[in-house]
Amino acid sequence: MKNKKLANKLDQLLEIHQFKDYCPNGLQIEGKEEVQKIILGVTANQALIDIAVAQKADAILVHHGFFWRGESENIVGMKYKRIKALIENGINLYAYHLPLDVHSELGNNTQLAKLLGITDRRPLEPWNKRSVGRVGKFSEALTGDQLSARIERALQRSPLHIDGGKSEIKTVAWCTGGGQDLITIAAEQGIDAFISGEISERTVHIAREMGIHYYAAGHHATERYGVQALGEWLHKELDLEVTFIDIDNPV
Repeated sequence: MKNKKLANKLDQLLEIHQFKDYCPNGLQIEGKEEVQKIILGVTANQALIDIAVAQKADAILVHHGFFWRGESENIVGMKYKRIKALIENGINLYAYHLPLDVHSELGNNTQLAKLLGITDRRPLEPWNKRSVGRVGKFSEALTGDQLSARIERALQRSPLHIDGGKSEIKTVAWCTGGGQDLITIAAEQGIDAFISGEISERTVHIAREMGIHYYAAGHHATERYGVQALGEWLHKELDLEVTFIDIDNPV
């Protein structure tokens, strides 16, 4: 498939023009015109690029790409080395951030909910149809420790649990990655627990004082699944060869 045709299909599927994001979404670095073999990953780091080069991939598709708002615009050092490797090897780089978080079928939030058995999913911010946070419920009430164990089984990673004091968890809100500050909106709605990837110092106090359980399950760990679901779509719908590479990240 032509690289720009693939970009158009992905852009339309994920409705990138509906989002005001922290980075450009879509084809970020142009490589060879024909794309058949794609390496999938969470972040376009050097290790992932090196694997794509070794496997002679035509493209890399990630959640975290390049050119973030607020970073230096100079292409030097680490950024230069990454971009140089992509260009010299003709590897296209596709990246989708918020559009891949919130997609109703393939997104990170939907995929995490499936893994954890969360049903009746709806936007955490009902006034915002593109809300990055979601809210739902479990089929049966869980204790704080039981939810912690469920997260660990699903993600193969022990979450950091801040006990909010409630004896039962029936409702839950979540936002993969760095969505910890949405905990306040969840607590104000009386939701029993909130799950995200990261945690800030203030998150601990909010959870304790507003009476909501908080689980920091890992930024990388909670965002491995959207890009894999997107890769499955590419293989099924467009007959492209896709391989997911999980570069371990403890954060």
